[in-house]
Amino acid sequence: MTDNNQSRIRFECINPILRVENMQSSLEFYVNALGFENASWGTEDFTSITRDRTGIYLCRGGQGQGKAWIWIGVDDVEKLHQEYQALGLKIRLPPTNYPWALEMHLEDPDGNVLRLGSDPK
Repeated sequence: MTDNNQSRIRFECINPILRVENMQSSLEFYVNALGFENASWGTEDFTSITRDRTGIYLCRGGQGQGKAWIWIGVDDVEKLHQEYQALGLKIRLPPTNYPWALEMHLEDPDGNVLRLGSDPK
């Protein structure tokens, strides 16, 4: 608990770390198919991918058990669904309306699931 007279340390960002088994395959998925950019300092073992104001770390063979789920907010999930469907990506759930979002689920090559959502209808 912090003292009310002291300022709190500001958190700058939160970036999930996804376990991947094949970095090249993962980069092909995230960079070539989803439009993320790979960090210039990335290696075969660890990298950061970014798109707009979002970022995900990829770690080969470490940092957890794999098959994680992460949430990514987007402007238009229906348009994104059409793009990803045309690319033949593994869509686990097409856009579905929930109270919190219109959401779709997309699976990466390692079984990690991206929950992509925009404003509910």
